Amino acid sequence: MRETENQLFATSPVHYVNLRRTLDILCAGTAASALAPVFLIVAIAIWIEGGRPILFSQLRLGQNGRPFRIYKFRKFGPNCDLHGYPLTMDGDGRLTAIGRILAATKLDELPQLWNVFRGDMSLVGPRPESLVFIDCFRNGFEKILEHKPGLFGPCQVLFRHENKLYPNDISAADFYRQTLFPEKAKVDLAYFSRRTLASDLGWILRAARVIAMDSWATFTRSGSSNDSSK
Repeated sequence: MRETENQLFATSPVHYVNLRRTLDILCAGTAASALAPVFLIVAIAIWIEGGRPILFSQLRLGQNGRPFRIYKFRKFGPNCDLHGYPLTMDGDGRLTAIGRILAATKLDELPQLWNVFRGDMSLVGPRPESLVFIDCFRNGFEKILEHKPGLFGPCQVLFRHENKLYPNDISAADFYRQTLFPEKAKVDLAYFSRRTLASDLGWILRAARVIAMDSWATFTRSGSSNDSSK
């Protein structure tokens, strides 16, 4: 029975790439429809706070190193330099009030369902890196680019509080290149070389769980702060 189950869920680029793509389209379409009210609320909140643009877009490295344009809800001020610092730090001064909530809850990532629908990304895959860090893909780490980047995956869960890991005595970009990127790359290489449809589903569920927990904690803290200031 277990052998049959393993054969059913075992990943093969030949047999399952079309199935994955079909699941991506169905899930992205369903999620976008179900979350339409959330999209609207976030868009209105951003517009009321700082006007347009509502979305932020940036070139990222896609599968096989092909750049694509990723979309997010805007977290920074509307006049923030789009070519500025490539990392979002804990307590980043560029974040707006709404942006801090979006960053904490990961709701800024919702527009990437469009990237999934377009085929730039998959539901599960390595996070797409900024072109600034293209130099990190060497010494074996370039194999990560064989996989389509995704919304969910091991690193999205394990490093979800990445912005709190940066020390004060070294450049954040240098720390990312020397420490964080290699650690994340090792996790991705270990996972995506043996992924299955079942394990992908498991990471989606784990990611949904931690996002829900972080969102609850964020809104609870916000509510407590408002109560204490009255």
